[in-house]
Amino acid sequence: MNLALTVLEIVAPVFILAGLGFAWVKLGYEYRLQFVTRLAMTLAGPCLIFTALMKTGQDKAALGGFFAAALAGQLATAVVFEALVRVGKLERRSYLSPLVFGNTGNLGIPLALFAFGEAGLGYAVVMLAVSTILSFTYGIQMFAGRGAGAKALKEPMVWATFLGAVFLWNGWQTPRFLTNALDLIGQMAIPLMLLTLGVATGRLTPGKISRAAWLSGLKFAVCTATGTGIGLAFGLGHVAFGGLVLQLATPSPVTSYLLAEKFGADADAVAGMVVVSTVMAVGLLPLLLAFLL
Repeated sequence: MNLALTVLEIVAPVFILAGLGFAWVKLGYEYRLQFVTRLAMTLAGPCLIFTALMKTGQDKAALGGFFAAALAGQLATAVVFEALVRVGKLERRSYLSPLVFGNTGNLGIPLALFAFGEAGLGYAVVMLAVSTILSFTYGIQMFAGRGAGAKALKEPMVWATFLGAVFLWNGWQTPRFLTNALDLIGQMAIPLMLLTLGVATGRLTPGKISRAAWLSGLKFAVCTATGTGIGLAFGLGHVAFGGLVLQLATPSPVTSYLLAEKFGADADAVAGMVVVSTVMAVGLLPLLLAFLL
């Protein structure tokens, strides 16, 4: 009973906020998705990442080891799903990205924070940086057949991670007034991310639901198993191990749908993956958390 209550306390705030965003758009209220997303991705999110890394009390070697494990985990899932897409004769441009990448920002960061506290947040922002870099390089190559390394270098969250790592490594701190301001801005990130997740999901028109359902189940199983294997192989501690498995197991990100629309892939199929995997996560992630806690 205590474990069930603990899991509920972790996941309920996350899905309540996402549900509010979903209800908001279904009620017909205005929500400027492009503006809010830009605010979260270029200002609030980077401030959250920078301050979380700068202020973390975690060991530098532990964060470095987690970075390597996160990179290995993402690459391992990519290898597995590259093979499965070929064997299943699925359209690579449409299905590979939503299978490989998870919603490490909107969903992964809040879950890691509520489940593992400030230590979990530190690992979560490292995972987000890894997935962001890969999404704007390898991820775009999936849809467009070409890389976009320069675009990754323009992402504020990537630079926030780099600067946060530099400050952490050197033991530097910004002046207190600036730290307080950055903290205040960063506190917007999590509620904005969750509301936006709900709004974006509510606006999608999913297609090919049956295929999306079994692929979403497969994604969860493969990513959970991969995260577990990588975490054990790297000898990660309890919080880092839980953060890695949880982040890899998050549902397909809305960014996959946006990229599918931009580059002319099957956007309905990708929307189906995003919606179905997110709905399935409501039931599957609490079970996973019960195992990880």
